[in-house]
Amino acid sequence: MSRPLHALIADGRAHVFDGAMGTMLYAKGVFINVCYDELNLRSPELVSDVHRAYVKAGAEVLETNTFGANPVKLAHHGLADQTAAINRRAAELAREAADGRASVVGAIGPLGLRIEPFGPTAREEAFAFFRTQAEGLLAGAVDGFILETFADLDEIRAALDAVRAVSDLPVIAQMTITEDGNTAYGTDPETLARALDQFGADVIGLNCSVGPQGILEAIERMARVTTRPLSAQPNAGLPRAIGDRKIYMASPEYMGTYAKTLIEAGARFVGGCCGTTPDHIRAVASFVTSVSPRQVVAVPAGPARAPVGVEPVPLAERSRWGKKLAAGEFVTTVEIVPPKGVDPTQMLASVRLLKEAGVDAVNVPDGPRAQSRMGALMTALLIEREVGIETVIHYCCRDRNLLSMLSDLLGASPHRLRNLLIITGDPPKMGPYPEATAVFDIDSIGLTNLVYRLNHGLDPGGNPIGQPTAFVIGVGVNPAAVDLDRELKRFAWKVDAGAEFAVTQPVFDPEQLERFLTRVEGFRIPIVAGIWPLVSLRNAEFLANEVPGVSVPESVMGRMRAAQELGKEAALAEGVAIAREMLGRVRPLVQGAQVSAPFGRVPVALEVFA
Repeated sequence: MSRPLHALIADGRAHVFDGAMGTMLYAKGVFINVCYDELNLRSPELVSDVHRAYVKAGAEVLETNTFGANPVKLAHHGLADQTAAINRRAAELAREAADGRASVVGAIGPLGLRIEPFGPTAREEAFAFFRTQAEGLLAGAVDGFILETFADLDEIRAALDAVRAVSDLPVIAQMTITEDGNTAYGTDPETLARALDQFGADVIGLNCSVGPQGILEAIERMARVTTRPLSAQPNAGLPRAIGDRKIYMASPEYMGTYAKTLIEAGARFVGGCCGTTPDHIRAVASFVTSVSPRQVVAVPAGPARAPVGVEPVPLAERSRWGKKLAAGEFVTTVEIVPPKGVDPTQMLASVRLLKEAGVDAVNVPDGPRAQSRMGALMTALLIEREVGIETVIHYCCRDRNLLSMLSDLLGASPHRLRNLLIITGDPPKMGPYPEATAVFDIDSIGLTNLVYRLNHGLDPGGNPIGQPTAFVIGVGVNPAAVDLDRELKRFAWKVDAGAEFAVTQPVFDPEQLERFLTRVEGFRIPIVAGIWPLVSLRNAEFLANEVPGVSVPESVMGRMRAAQELGKEAALAEGVAIAREMLGRVRPLVQGAQVSAPFGRVPVALEVFA
């Protein structure tokens, strides 16, 4: 008869997990487009057969077939309302198959979306999703829980907190690493071990993604910094492409040999993940009985801290733009359009006009309207080197994943590209290349968090980067948003994430801006008002009807209609006059103005300042 999970954790001996569930179900003819979690209800005997095979092979701990059984992933199959039933039944199946010979742990995997600070999902939302799943597993009478294959420490903490809110049963917390030995967020094994220790997991460890060798090297490092029991569930090696299939090549004997080595390195619980079968677990069990876990002396656990001696650069010392913001001075900037091709001559000539006019900075959009233009970073580098005027670089999340953005920013820093306006970006379908794909790995809130951490000498995984970056962090805000409450909430999150100034969408209604500023008084940062000089009635209609987030009042539209009847020059003069009026009205309310150069016409923008 098996002993309870808490007894296995406390006895100081090595114990055996089961292996892969998905691999076995696929081998039984279940296609990959099927919801494997739903099989607990639809084909329970298939699931039970896998569990029984692992018990027969020597597994002392069975995981429920619920890795993706959270409301978010189940919703993709129209099954969110069955979350509790699927998890409860999965626990019952595992317990019946164990038949008193193995403990049963409720398996909980990541949600499949990013949570704050690097994604739009709040921790409270993630907590609620995980709690729903944990309650279902608890109703099925699990002996404990296993959180597995997490890459984000913030997400696994939300899952752990959710389990702790409904149960005091033991929790095994496992993260996953890539071939470089770190998580996808760049967190190294020592940092994640200390964090999981601090979070209060009963067992901490690693699973999936890499084979036994990669897991072994990480376990050796984790064993030096924690006294918590360690667990390891590697894949059966790295998959190889055989035709149109991915095949895991590690043999049962190879896995068994490495299980012995893992235990000698400090692991207390070993088993398998993707590609492993009952044959692999049988080999693991046979080796486990011949070895005892290594005893280690650990460094006291604690939260990851900023590097000793690293001080963020004060705002006033990061750039001339930052200096004026810090001093409360009014800043001016003009938004230009990067070249469509490779010749920047005309753009640089226009920028020289701005420098001669005394404009503080040039705003450089990043693929505006999802069009293909010269990249914002390279355009800004050209401007600052060739003309000697600072830039405010629009940097959007649409085209790059988190690691690509991190690389861009680390590369921009030594070139002294300092002023950022962080935006989410327009979807590709808005531009002339609707077949192009978007990334949106993180949104503007997540990217603001990332830059703030870089400014404090830390990468997204909490690892030191040496000298901190010195970016001035700006964000976008829309006082005319249709859902203003949501816009206010997101703006508050941006400020909390580290934003130091904000640029509004074009302002055509000063009273609307004033109402907005009143509502953000409690968390206000320097606001730079967007000003757009209209050049024609058609331009006004386009902004009013086709540019998201821009609101053009009927009073302005009426003035442009009347002026257009008098000709192009009259319409342009009226558009500039309206922009001047807007600037005059909002200047006492804000700390700066960003005037757009419509269609690249810089002289028109300069007329607004005249």
